[in-house]
Amino acid sequence: MEILSRERYGEFEAFNRTHPRGSIMQSVLWHGVKRSWGHEVIVSRGDDGEIRGGMSVLIQRIPFIGVSLLYAPRGPVCDLEDTAVIKDLKAGVDEIARRHKGYQFKIDPDIPISREGFAALAKEMGFTNFRGGDGFETVQPRFNYRVYLAGKSEDNLLMGFTQQARRNVRIAQKHGVQVKICGKEALDDFVRLMQITGARDGFSVRPKNYFEGMLDALGDDCRLYMAYYQGQPLSGAVTSNYAGKCCYLYGASSNEHRNVMPNYLMQWEMIRWAAQTGCAVYDFQGVSGNLADESSHLYGLYRFKRGFGGQVDEGPGEFDYTYMPFRAKLVALMIDLNDRLRNLRRKFRDR
Repeated sequence: MEILSRERYGEFEAFNRTHPRGSIMQSVLWHGVKRSWGHEVIVSRGDDGEIRGGMSVLIQRIPFIGVSLLYAPRGPVCDLEDTAVIKDLKAGVDEIARRHKGYQFKIDPDIPISREGFAALAKEMGFTNFRGGDGFETVQPRFNYRVYLAGKSEDNLLMGFTQQARRNVRIAQKHGVQVKICGKEALDDFVRLMQITGARDGFSVRPKNYFEGMLDALGDDCRLYMAYYQGQPLSGAVTSNYAGKCCYLYGASSNEHRNVMPNYLMQWEMIRWAAQTGCAVYDFQGVSGNLADESSHLYGLYRFKRGFGGQVDEGPGEFDYTYMPFRAKLVALMIDLNDRLRNLRRKFRDR
C-alpha cells in the first residue's frame, strides 16, 4: 500500500482512466470540482510495482467537532473480487483517518446489487450497508438509467428509442432547435435555467462558480451543452466523458417552448458524443426505484429517460466504516439540525 505524493498522482490517473471500473469521480481532476474538500490518493501495488488498485479519497473537515468525513465516490478502482487489494487499500484509509481525525469512511461502488460477494467482504471488514429507499437518499443515486452502446451504430441507437422519443427528436430538428457545445460564457443562461428547474421540481441549485470550477477542472472530459430555439436558450446539460462512460451530470430546462422538444435533441447529441468517442455506456444517472407508482413526483423523470431505450441498474448503496461512533452521532445530529433550520428558513421565505 502507498499513499501517493501529489507528484505521482498522474500514475493513478492513468490507471483510473483505463480501468474497467474507472470513474470521473475517482479522477484526481474531481478534486478540482470539490475544492472545499481535502484529498489523498491510495494505491496498492503488485510485486512488480504496478498498480493493482487505487482510490481517490475526499476529506471534508467538520466544523466545531474537529473530525473529518472520508469519502471515495464510486471507489475503489480495482477488481472487487481481489480481497488482498481491497484490504490493502483499507489499510491506507486507516492511515488517512489517523492523519485527519476521520470519524467515518464512505464508499459507494458502482456495481450491480447482485454482486453479493463484495457486500459480504465489506461486512466482514466492519462496514455497514445503507441502501435508503426508492428515491435519492444516498449521496450517489442507487438506481441509474443507462443506455449501453457497445456494438451499436447511431442508427441502431436511434431505433432503440421509443417511437415517441424518435418523433420528439425529429420535432426539435424540424423546428430548427440548435444544440451547441458551449464554454463558460453560457453559464449565466445555464444557471438561470437551473434555477427555473429547481423551482419547478423542488431542489436546490448550485451556484455559478461551482460549474465554472467543474468546466475548468475537467477540461476536455466535460462539456456544457445548450439547446436554443430562435436564439433563446431552452435547455442545458453538463456531461462528462471519461473511462469509457458518458454521464449526464446536471440538466436544466425552461418552462417555455416545451412543445419544440429541445431536451430530446440535446440528449440525442450527447448520446452521439458518447458513441463517437467509443464509450460503452451513456448514463442518464438517477431515477426512482419505484417504477410501479405513476403518481409519484419522480415518475416523470423515469418516463423521460426510458424513451431512450436503456435499462434501470440497481446498485448496493453505500458502505460506511465508522472509526468514532460517538462523534458520528454528533455529526448526524448537527446535520439534522441544520436541515431543520434550512427548511424553517425556506418556509418563512416562501410566505
